[in-house]
Amino acid sequence: MTVGNLKFSALSPLVQFIRKSSFSSFLLFFSALLALILANFPANPYIQWLLSQNIGFTLGNFSVYKPLLLWINDGLMSIFFFVIGLELKREIIAGELSNPKNVMMPIVGAIGGMLFPALIYIGINWGQTPAALNGWGIPMATDIAFALGVLYLLGPKVPIQLKVFLTALAIIDDIGAVLVVALFYTSEISLLNLTIGASVLALMIGLNLIGIRKVLIFAFLGIGGLWLATLLSGVHATIAAVLAAFAIPADRRIDKKNYLNSISELTNKFKTANKAEKDRYLLSPDEENIIGEIKRISKASISPLQRLERSMHGLVAYIVMPIFALANAGVVIDSQWLEMISSPIALGVGLGLVVGKLIGIYGLSILGIKMGWYKMPKGLNGNMLLGVSFLAAIGFTMSLFINSLAFDSQIHIEQAKMGILMASFVSGICGYLILKKTLKDQNKRRFQNKLKL
Repeated sequence: MTVGNLKFSALSPLVQFIRKSSFSSFLLFFSALLALILANFPANPYIQWLLSQNIGFTLGNFSVYKPLLLWINDGLMSIFFFVIGLELKREIIAGELSNPKNVMMPIVGAIGGMLFPALIYIGINWGQTPAALNGWGIPMATDIAFALGVLYLLGPKVPIQLKVFLTALAIIDDIGAVLVVALFYTSEISLLNLTIGASVLALMIGLNLIGIRKVLIFAFLGIGGLWLATLLSGVHATIAAVLAAFAIPADRRIDKKNYLNSISELTNKFKTANKAEKDRYLLSPDEENIIGEIKRISKASISPLQRLERSMHGLVAYIVMPIFALANAGVVIDSQWLEMISSPIALGVGLGLVVGKLIGIYGLSILGIKMGWYKMPKGLNGNMLLGVSFLAAIGFTMSLFINSLAFDSQIHIEQAKMGILMASFVSGICGYLILKKTLKDQNKRRFQNKLKL
């Protein structure tokens, strides 16, 4: 075996590990832990100074300048929401959300999982200041990366139906979070910029309908037109990212039948093409042209939506979300930490996530089964549903994001962070332990049944 092969063999397990979805949740957890550590180090004032620096650009009489933290929350998180939008469109067109039978139970669970956390938060903070009440949207969110990461820790014994249920639940939850941000967490509206943004969106949809498939054209219009206009309009810029994603073409230029015919024809041509003199090392011009045509046809056989979604997942999982966590998850733990964690805001967020998600997802899902609205998916049981309801209470990324929109007071932001971090930790541990025991008992029963046979 050559040195090159040895090197590849040594690295391949690491590459395979990185490719697993669970790695993104580990990276996100590490970033949050690092942010928490840095927030309590002497370097914290310098980090806060860096995050508060105004960054932007000027073009003639037009200028945009915002603190670095807002560029992270409005800019980088727009990439995150763009990928969410791509996933939503794919699921609605041809995924789990395209079949009504697959979504009734997740819809009921997701609605309950958004409604009850908000009600619990409002109940605990009723009578507090209006600013404190503004955090009702924080415990409504589910962090799909963390939740699925915990499921992957449980290994291959986890039923695929459980992963499908949690994914569908989180997707519907994302739709709710986008609507909450759009309707309730926006500043004063600039009708002029909103009109410009709407016009650019209409142009993107029109280009889609007439068959334009150049991703760069949609990127230019989406970022330079729709996103920037929405940013300046007062509506949160992440909403523009979701709308832009829905304007991305989802159909292919070449269908499966034509693709197979073309590849078969090109393969035959490649077999009979003129060969280079030293064909062990080089291709002839004819062979290069044929391979180039195969690449072009292969690219055209995949929709722009699928290409973008696949290519941007790594960017979001390994760069965008960790940077967001580093910038937003830090909370100063001092002698007043007990007062912070027992504050109405922290309790509202924490209990809203843990108790609210449990009542809303598990409670309403079971109620729907008993009422005959739908049946328990094959391969699942009540304990699995209980465990996954706890995992859905991990609200980390989206909860931190809504927290940054809900409050202006740093004290309120820090209190909410305490509630988010504590609830996410407790929920993750509880969900993991419940599912681990349930899967172990299920495997034990299967083994005993086999012995009886």
